Amino acid sequence: GLLMALDVPQERGLGHLDQRYLDGLEVCRFPLLPFLAPLPLDWMYLLYTVMFLGALGIMLGCCYRLSCMAFLCPYWYLLLLDKTSWNNHSYLYGLLGFQLALLGADRYGSVDGLLRPQKRNAHVPLWNYALLRAQVFIVYFIAGLKKLDADWVGGFSMGTLARHWLFAPFRLVLSEELTSRLVVHGGGLVLDLSAGFLLFLDATRPLALVFVTYFHCMNSQLFSIGMFSYTMLATNGLFCRPEWPRGLVARCPRWLQAWLPSTKPPQPSPDCHYGGRRARGGLRPRQHLAAAFTILYVLEQLFLPYSHFITQGYNNWTNGLYGYSWDMMVHSRFHQHVKITYRDGLTGEVGYVKPGAFTQSRRWRDHADMLKQYSACLSRLLPRYNVSQPQIYFDVWVSINERFQQRLVDPRVDLVRAPWSPWTPTPWLLPLLVDLSPWRQRLQELEAQLDGHTETVFIADFPGLHLENFVSEDLGNTSLRVLRGQVLVELVEQQQNHSLQEGQGMQLPAGQYHKVHTVSPEPSCYMYLYVNTTALELEQNLTRLRELRERVRNGTEQSPLPPELRPLLGEAPPAGVPLDPLVSLFLRREQRQQRRERDSSLALRLQRFLRRKFFLFRRSALMTLIALRNLALGRPAPEQLAQEVAFASWR
Repeated sequence: GLLMALDVPQERGLGHLDQRYLDGLEVCRFPLLPFLAPLPLDWMYLLYTVMFLGALGIMLGCCYRLSCMAFLCPYWYLLLLDKTSWNNHSYLYGLLGFQLALLGADRYGSVDGLLRPQKRNAHVPLWNYALLRAQVFIVYFIAGLKKLDADWVGGFSMGTLARHWLFAPFRLVLSEELTSRLVVHGGGLVLDLSAGFLLFLDATRPLALVFVTYFHCMNSQLFSIGMFSYTMLATNGLFCRPEWPRGLVARCPRWLQAWLPSTKPPQPSPDCHYGGRRARGGLRPRQHLAAAFTILYVLEQLFLPYSHFITQGYNNWTNGLYGYSWDMMVHSRFHQHVKITYRDGLTGEVGYVKPGAFTQSRRWRDHADMLKQYSACLSRLLPRYNVSQPQIYFDVWVSINERFQQRLVDPRVDLVRAPWSPWTPTPWLLPLLVDLSPWRQRLQELEAQLDGHTETVFIADFPGLHLENFVSEDLGNTSLRVLRGQVLVELVEQQQNHSLQEGQGMQLPAGQYHKVHTVSPEPSCYMYLYVNTTALELEQNLTRLRELRERVRNGTEQSPLPPELRPLLGEAPPAGVPLDPLVSLFLRREQRQQRRERDSSLALRLQRFLRRKFFLFRRSALMTLIALRNLALGRPAPEQLAQEVAFASWR
């Protein structure tokens, strides 16, 4: 959401290439501070280049302080510019960048050490290690404390993760349910709570390094979390003795040691305080400040994950923005339905906006502050499409940690004019129905009773509200059953109303709208049961084709195949006979399965991974060069620029 590339409108589903969109005039953004705005596109690429050079300088220890600032300032600007990109990982990178700017991390194996003898192979103050170790410890320990949540302990946060192939060895001795509860949830809780302590102690550090390494390697395959797993693997070395790199270099061949950092003992540093023989007077003010800063920083990091009672406007069903609380993977969400309704303030005309219009993010669906920003943005953009003084209403249905699908916000409130403050609770946010949490076990039992072709959706709604739904023609066998409370089912086209009590149900007509009104004084709970008859018929036909081909191959099918089915045996269809669509779909599925089995080897997966990364870095480098050229020489004609972007995006 930070850069608007030329191919964004097509990806977003817009039917036209609007120059106003390319220039950033019709884009909804979600900055933390309202005055923050992105720079023009070419300047953003320049900013990324500066940040990349800063990161490179930090890695090499070249112009270290300047490199830290070159990385840190653009990074925090980009982080605060878009709340939808926030997570615990990006927040951690910003914290580590801030700490590195204060530390003496250019004393060993650095370019600055080659140029400045007083820095070369010099001692690093112990508070530098203490600060970094404390930060990593807090990441582990607070994440463990957050996992003491009842949903995580009960095994509802990552309910389906145990089906992943990485847990197949555990499923050999445990059921899928026990694997989820004991290995996924129980193991994650114990590791997060204990990892920081075990890494601190010399006696337990080797065992901790094994488990932590295994844990982060698994996470790199389970989740799309970028560099976080590898960053946490790199932090393991912080807990080892400071001299371990010298020991590693000392084991290398002598011809190689000449090109590696020194193995000699470090020289004294004026930044350090030495006791005993090397003592040079008392502590200096700078060292007092370093100690005070370390203590205050650690206390602030311990307080911040529990500071949500201050910023109550950012609290939703979960506390605060997802980014600085270390509640990683504790909450999983599934969105069943999102509807955005607008009403013309002058004519009263009602219409609908496609969810996600004018933005590329979906994070706004879960946060009241972003919904408020999104509604304000839509109110500015819709008048360009002949909607005067628009009123915006959101109807967001979401399930958190396998609960009922329920509304997040009140659909009757115009969010353009609704109040919101970061310091007070949001009045139009509907509460999470935690009283219905014990139903989750029963919901799992109800799902287990269904056959493989029947699907279900569990709904909970508030008194006085209603759900408007449409049953597709493909869903030929759809029924509604009340689990709790009382509802009134309104069949719109038939103009009929049906009152249903707990335990009652009814069949719903396909191809029609209906409304489910909650008329009981307490929230109602009900479930949809449906069968996708079109998909079921397709699967049955494909199964019959597969069985027919097997009978022909083993000789049990005596009658000859008709011409339109001959391609099942690898033969071309006769001239003038079109290929049957069902046979074509069957053959495509077979080809995909064969290709998947052929490409499942580790070597081929590694090759695909490296290929994706190559084209990613290729596009980044070419787009950066195009942006720098534009800044220096001006933008070329749109046709030439489009060709250059297409070449940069080529795979």
